[in-house]
Amino acid sequence: MHSAVFLIEFGAIILGLGLLGRLAGRFSFSPIPLYLLAGLAFGKGGLLPLGASEEFVAIGAEIGVILLLLMLGLEYTASDLVSNLKTQYPAGLVDFAFNALPGAAAALLMGWGPVAAVVLAGVTWISSSGVIAKVLGDLGRLGNRETPVILSILVLEDLAMAVYLPIITALLAGVGLAAGSATLAIALGVAGAVLFVAVRYGRLISRFVSSDDPEKLLLVVLGLTLLVAGVAQQLQVSAAVGAFLVGIALSGEVAEGAHTLLSPLRDLFAAVFFVFFGLHTDPASIPPVLLPAFALAVVTALTKIATGHWAARRAGIGVKGRWRAGGTLVARGEFSIVIAGLAVTAGVQPQLGPFATAYVLILVVIGPLTARYTEPVATYLTRRRAAVPLGKGGGTVPGALSGAGAGAVVGPEAVPGPEAVAVRVPEPGPESASDRV
Repeated sequence: MHSAVFLIEFGAIILGLGLLGRLAGRFSFSPIPLYLLAGLAFGKGGLLPLGASEEFVAIGAEIGVILLLLMLGLEYTASDLVSNLKTQYPAGLVDFAFNALPGAAAALLMGWGPVAAVVLAGVTWISSSGVIAKVLGDLGRLGNRETPVILSILVLEDLAMAVYLPIITALLAGVGLAAGSATLAIALGVAGAVLFVAVRYGRLISRFVSSDDPEKLLLVVLGLTLLVAGVAQQLQVSAAVGAFLVGIALSGEVAEGAHTLLSPLRDLFAAVFFVFFGLHTDPASIPPVLLPAFALAVVTALTKIATGHWAARRAGIGVKGRWRAGGTLVARGEFSIVIAGLAVTAGVQPQLGPFATAYVLILVVIGPLTARYTEPVATYLTRRRAAVPLGKGGGTVPGALSGAGAGAVVGPEAVPGPEAVAVRVPEPGPESASDRV
């Protein structure tokens, strides 16, 4: 009887997730907020609490986190990561300062203590790679000049996770300074060793894993990932970091084949993970934290836009591309929930889970909108400001209302420089060819 109830509950969960995913796809937005809402509806304090399948859902959620990080690692080679670290680290530092510090400050202002401050800093810091990748594809911006800047920031955030997660694990476990330092040293040592092996012997590893049979390739890659993730967790290093490093070590045809085979599994277990997080959040606990979560979401949306704008400007991207880069980075999602989930499991600050849920729900909905509309809104406001009369003579800024053209830029942007030609050329819209040159 228990097995029958389990099958009914778990089958209903998977079916419901599929229908929610189809609904999200029809309206072209991320299904993550719907998955979180589903977890809230069927968790403790929800409409219809689940019981028989909760333990299996918990295991599926852990596998979901591992697969999320594995698939992310498959996107990059070790040499790409090293190159990004050398050339884009200033953008990573600005990203940390602009987006992690507001989260830490908010936790301290609410009286949650230093451990919760470190956790909330990670929640507000890390953008959602999955949501952003989908948005870039939906908007047809994969070939834009600003896209490599966006991806570089995401890669640096993912690399930072390899250091951040062990720190969080040690803090949440309540270990002392010496033990925490040892945990971090082990994590950095393991990460450095895997990166070294991946750079020097990546081809040999890929050749060992490679197989023309999809079934064998799937079993070997999945088994290796779970094994390394388990060993990493046993060494007090995050299992997710272990999976990420496995993805980095694989390259070439093996990475492409594994990506194709594992994508459906990743989507399935990642959806289960978001439901699991919602299951452990009481819906009644969200309204009290909704207002501060919304305020922090607004602040960190603006800081992410500033981060992307600064990084794109540093890379020599045109004005419109800078705004598009900033607006695209706003979405938070899977990693924010992963970080908050660790804190919830450890029993740190009961309000942190509901706060993170509300925060992610707000930004995962706002994120695709800022990606689409930040640039046109900024352009409109810039033109309005350029058209304001100057002085008592009632004149206007030269070129603002005359035949300067829709793409004309006045003021500081009109000063001759590396980007002067690009910004003076009239641009037909967001996908202008001049932004891709």
